[in-house]
Amino acid sequence: MNWRKSTYSSGGDGDTCVEIAALTARIAIRDSKAPARGVLSVPAPSFAAFVEAVKRNPRLAG
Repeated sequence: MNWRKSTYSSGGDGDTCVEIAALTARIAIRDSKAPARGVLSVPAPSFAAFVEAVKRNPRLAG
């Protein structure tokens, strides 16, 4: 998998974020601080809807 981190990752070395990887029809998500602990995957359209909702209301992200 090709994992990516947000350019908005906080912290000195950008390790306080989640990483995502695009699969065929799903998006895989993992904790960048503990990548071996597990992966969550969600349908790509659901992830896209989540991202759009956060863009409209950034307070949803945290």
